[in-house]
Amino acid sequence: MRILTLFMAFIFLTGCGYRPTSKIIESTMGDLVYVEVAIRVEDPKNSVLIKDAIKEAFISRLGRKIVSKNLAQTEVYASLNSISFPAIIKKDGFNIAYRANVRLSLKTVYEDGRVENLSTSGSHDFFVKSHNVISDTERFSAIKNASLDALDEYIAVLSIRGLHEYDE
Repeated sequence: MRILTLFMAFIFLTGCGYRPTSKIIESTMGDLVYVEVAIRVEDPKNSVLIKDAIKEAFISRLGRKIVSKNLAQTEVYASLNSISFPAIIKKDGFNIAYRANVRLSLKTVYEDGRVENLSTSGSHDFFVKSHNVISDTERFSAIKNASLDALDEYIAVLSIRGLHEYDE
């Protein structure tokens, strides 16, 4: 029964034209990617968090290899435009939940010389353990998750654009 289920899933996924995002993006940007994140002097900790999130997304979500600039097929330059933490839930006069909002600018330079500039945004909702106070751990985790959300938007745009190249 298990083999039949796996076989049916395989037939369904291949029959409906399913293609993994990582394969679609491979046709657009190749396997080797150089990533550089501009460090904001006024906010160096958040810039480093975003750099880690971007590298994690390219490695784990897209299966790309992060390499030095001289080996890369594609270069990605990112910068943090803005970050905010508006309160979204109050209880007994205290803020107990916040939303981390992150806006990123991403410049992608492809091997053929094409340059693409995108602005993306992501958010992450979270509860705080103590009323009205966001701890460093909560803040860093929220920024990372909001950055990954913004990168999902970037990946979606690349996937849509890569569908045309993948089909050719």
